[in-house]
Amino acid sequence: MLPIVLTPAEAAVRTATGAVRVVDMRKPEAFAEGHVPGAVALDYAALVREDKPVGGLLPDDVTLSGVFSRLGIAPGQPVIAYDDDGNGRAGRLVWTLHAVGHEAAAIMDGGFGAWCNAGLAVEREARPVTASHYEVHARGTVVADRVWLLAHLGDPNVVVVDTRSAKEYRGEDVRAARGGHVPGAVNFDWLRAMDGEHHRRLWPRERLLAELAALGVTPQREVVAYCQTHHRSSHTYVVLRWLGFERVRGYPGAWSDWGNRPDTPVTVGDRP
Repeated sequence: MLPIVLTPAEAAVRTATGAVRVVDMRKPEAFAEGHVPGAVALDYAALVREDKPVGGLLPDDVTLSGVFSRLGIAPGQPVIAYDDDGNGRAGRLVWTLHAVGHEAAAIMDGGFGAWCNAGLAVEREARPVTASHYEVHARGTVVADRVWLLAHLGDPNVVVVDTRSAKEYRGEDVRAARGGHVPGAVNFDWLRAMDGEHHRRLWPRERLLAELAALGVTPQREVVAYCQTHHRSSHTYVVLRWLGFERVRGYPGAWSDWGNRPDTPVTVGDRP
């Protein structure tokens, strides 16, 4: 079984077997300068769909089938993703794979910076990729859309986690038609999960569990994470699963969907 978070050393052991597909989600020029041996490059834009003003939507099955096939991912094959900016993009790939029932997916803790800091091998040349035949049939078990969220507002068994900055949460930094947050949502900035001085590696489990519990985010409740477009919150989804939370959903479109509509309830300020 593939853990959802791997250290660079653990990832190196897995990649050495050649049985995993490693996906580099950095910019093309960064990939060309050096990457994890055997990695294939994926542009983040291929993983999301726009319906302006809403961004970060889940592409349709045909689109995702094409993306995964071009990457050479076989159904059920272990996938390890990384980037160089906190693993938000890598987390989105993991969440997307989970959304279509592909559970064998992980991020590499600390991304490419942590890999290099560990003194692990880097290669510059891109290896040829043999396309696979991957047919996606989205299942939606880790997806919470606006309709689902509206139906569960006030449900004591569900906790909504806003992973944006405190200013976005309070409505001071407005990035949609309206500012604020989903009523009842608690604020846990995605950066709080990471050690910014050590390649954004995750903090120890005990620390994260304590911080989340203080906000009422516990494994006994179903959790929905969102940000502006479900980029940052995809990382939080991975973190929660790593911490042992079994019922976690992400909201594609997120605040760019909720905050751009006139008919969704909004709370402004510090209170949930």
